Amino acid sequence: VNRFLCLLHSISSGLSDTELNAMKFLCRDKIRKGKLETVQSGQELFSILMERQDVAHDNLGFLRELLREINRGDLLSLLVRFEEEEPHAPGDQPDEHEKPFAVICAEVGREWKMLMRELGMPEVKLDRIVASYPSNLYEQLYQALQEWQRWKGKDAKVADLIKALQDCNLRLVADRVEE
Repeated sequence: VNRFLCLLHSISSGLSDTELNAMKFLCRDKIRKGKLETVQSGQELFSILMERQDVAHDNLGFLRELLREINRGDLLSLLVRFEEEEPHAPGDQPDEHEKPFAVICAEVGREWKMLMRELGMPEVKLDRIVASYPSNLYEQLYQALQEWQRWKGKDAKVADLIKALQDCNLRLVADRVEE
């Protein structure tokens, strides 16, 4: 059985009608009103979001934001557990020990674009991330780091992150990442 679909099923099963309606409301800028009115379950909503590629096994940022907005930390923890357990092809991603994203996201703040430019990310990708998460600075940086990691693949190294942080005069953050 597909783990990603099991995750969506579990989340859907845990939603009350009120929470589903709140999620539908939050999706109004992505899904037209007429289509949203026909949605009767979380599974139907997730199917639409998957068709639109707003939610995928490797793109859970929007779903994470929805769960935060409806204050369902328990369902959010299911999503986080899924991400932590998600297997990656060897050599496809950096070693688990080379993922200091949490430290960087907690410490960098508004300077995140400067950091991502230092890492060589194209401006177009940064603009797309800002447009996808306009009011969530943490999520913007997290998604940017994820995009950088996908873009660089096995060449995404913690040493590059540390050097970029130092070059951006974010030495304290670089020191924390090294720890």
